[in-house]
Amino acid sequence: MGFFDFLRKSKEEERQTLDQGLAKTKESFFQKVAKSIVGKSTVDDEVLDDLEETLITSDVGVDTTLKIIEKLQERIRRDKYISTSELNSILRAEVAQLLRKSADGFPKDFDAELPKKPYVILVVGVNGVGKTTTIAKLAYQYKLAGKSVMLGAADTFRAAAVEQLMLWAERVEVPIVQQGMGADPASVAYDTLQSALARQSDVVIIDTAGRLHNKVGLMNELSKIRKVMQKLVPDAPHEVLLVLDASTGQNAIEQARQFTQATDVNALALTKLDGTAKGGVIIGISDQFNIPVRYIGLGEKMTDLQLFNPEEFVDSLFD
Repeated sequence: MGFFDFLRKSKEEERQTLDQGLAKTKESFFQKVAKSIVGKSTVDDEVLDDLEETLITSDVGVDTTLKIIEKLQERIRRDKYISTSELNSILRAEVAQLLRKSADGFPKDFDAELPKKPYVILVVGVNGVGKTTTIAKLAYQYKLAGKSVMLGAADTFRAAAVEQLMLWAERVEVPIVQQGMGADPASVAYDTLQSALARQSDVVIIDTAGRLHNKVGLMNELSKIRKVMQKLVPDAPHEVLLVLDASTGQNAIEQARQFTQATDVNALALTKLDGTAKGGVIIGISDQFNIPVRYIGLGEKMTDLQLFNPEEFVDSLFD
């Protein structure tokens, strides 16, 4: 692990990357909030109406927005008065509360001790959200942390998906199991896990088909993959990671709804945060689906995939 330490980002560099990645979201969000309270000294119904519109247009989502507004209304009823200067700190506390989802059972950091070995991550998500690059970045981060990683190319619906993952495996210098386009995804997953056990790999990351035109078909496919893996590792997969593109805003919430209905998603990755002003979607997704956001993508570099820290996210967004 020590050999790769110079490639890793320090905590200060990670925070700088987070601040830069959230810059567009922060600018857009607080410009809208500032407009909603301009000329006001207290939070009244008009301010709340404007704030509700601000949160919805920031892709926080209607249900989550109403929850936040209700909390503010409760505070006003209790205290009889909220100054506009207090609004920022109150909003900050409410957002922090919505983002706190239990991540028990997951590694706390890339270099933390793994709860299981091999630690199996099954990756789901539609094409175009950054699924393949997220897998590559995950492999890279775990490799930097001194762990052995194996990839499985079980998205056999598209030849390009297998080829892309093979290319990334070569770049990151980790082994990959693939059977080409048209192969049985469950067979690929089984072979990947079998090979990982033989090599005593620490982490196994398996890609799956990025299509959602048939929810029943997707459910059946993922169930089959899970069953064959459990013949080798009874509690696999340990992480069912849904990758979502933050820049798609409400579409990401709809994808989360579809995938969580089709399979047992227990972790989320939000990509492309650095290129969008729609970072507020993290708040809505985390709240509505009660699933922890595990990773956020903040740039093109392999080290720009970070483990999501709710406290640091809120600090960066509101400071």
